[in-house]
Amino acid sequence: MNRGEFIKNLGLSSAALMSFYCMGGLTACSSESPQPTAPGSKPGTGGGTGIDFTGNASIGGTKVDFTMDLNKEANKNLQTEGGFAYAGSIIVAKVKGGKFVALTRACTHQGTDVEYRLGQDDFRCPNHGSEFGTTGSVQVGPAASALRVFQTEFNATTSILRVSE
Repeated sequence: MNRGEFIKNLGLSSAALMSFYCMGGLTACSSESPQPTAPGSKPGTGGGTGIDFTGNASIGGTKVDFTMDLNKEANKNLQTEGGFAYAGSIIVAKVKGGKFVALTRACTHQGTDVEYRLGQDDFRCPNHGSEFGTTGSVQVGPAASALRVFQTEFNATTSILRVSE
């Protein structure tokens, strides 16, 4: 007996199997998969205890243009290399060498939030393991397209970081 005959004998059509799958009976990957957070953090804060920014950090009808005051307690994780935070639909990280990088936070494979890894100096999707360079380029799939990159300007005197298009 082949697989198709076996399933027919069970009385399960492919439509019934898909219904079971879509209702969550089987593990599925989607943009609604649980979003990981760093230890001790709140969801969506990228390892910090919060995030504080002024301006538009969401990709959409208006251009991305926001500032973050790194003197504020909520942004303290960006004061050290390896720190990252989510601001709207963007991830901001202080990468190796002390430079700031801002990219879209959703993996281009299925939308899970990427995280910055200091040791590898890359961004990784914990859902399926896609890896992106600090330029947003895909280093390891299954993601096939790059993350969008935004400009960053850091004023060391005021500790203000600007992210813009």
